[in-house]
Amino acid sequence: MWENENQTFAKDFILLGLFHADLWGCLFLTFILIVFLWTIMGNAGLILLIRLNSQLHTPMYFLLSHLSFIDILTISNVVPNMASNFISGQLSITFAGCGFQLFLYIIFVGAECLVFTTMSYDRYVAICHPLHYPILMNHRISAGMAAGFWLGGVVNSTIHTAYVLHLPYCGTRVIDHFFCEIQAMLKISCADTSQYERGVFISAVFFFVIPFSVILASYAQILHTVLQMKSADAQKKAFSTCSSHLIVLAMYYGPCVFAYMRPKSYHTTSQDKVLAILYTIVTPMLNPIIYSLRNKDVLCALKKLLGKTLSHRN
Repeated sequence: MWENENQTFAKDFILLGLFHADLWGCLFLTFILIVFLWTIMGNAGLILLIRLNSQLHTPMYFLLSHLSFIDILTISNVVPNMASNFISGQLSITFAGCGFQLFLYIIFVGAECLVFTTMSYDRYVAICHPLHYPILMNHRISAGMAAGFWLGGVVNSTIHTAYVLHLPYCGTRVIDHFFCEIQAMLKISCADTSQYERGVFISAVFFFVIPFSVILASYAQILHTVLQMKSADAQKKAFSTCSSHLIVLAMYYGPCVFAYMRPKSYHTTSQDKVLAILYTIVTPMLNPIIYSLRNKDVLCALKKLLGKTLSHRN
């Protein structure tokens, strides 16, 4: 038993990645690296803009800055290692490195699911109970929410990572994925993982289904309140803000639910990779676009910052 565990911890894993080492692979990798750079700059720029503009020092934008920070960490946890493996041709990743990547990945997925929930609650209070907003959604409460979704992500990740890393990998250690992901690692374990897969399903209920249900209930109430507004401008502003959130939610929760709540027999490697691309690369890239170009407050703050910068140079 000890010898098997020692072998499990000692050997490296092989990540097959996304692309073959050919011209198309180089083109796709170049495109992913461009997306990576844009995601880092876009989300970092949004965080900086929120910090520099006092008008954006509200709970909504405080939560949005956490979302941008999570997006930076999510894509940084995946793309650099994938690019390095492709360029060097060395597809191996150490057992410790794989475990650390898995640990961070689960934290960021869990935290992002919960931060979306807190953002929907913020919009619900702002639109449905505007007079009580300073009481129900102040900086102290939003800071507590931020601590809660980070703590929830860490606790969930600790449990899953500890279990997955203690599974025996006595056969092939080739992971047909571009990063160390739960479902891909379960496929190469030689142990019976059916009981643990039920645990993954339960965890998905707590981090995907329940938060998404809360979000849908919040936006249903928001829609009901908006339709009762007499001001066309107020309706337009509310719809613009909420539609941005709903676009992101559909793009994030859809792939996550489909990836982690299907029976094992319905999983295919190609589908799992495509779904992982959506919530680890595509959504972090689009978040700063959706939350800036479709948000008048952010656009106004950006124009003021650019105006001050140009006037200072002149």
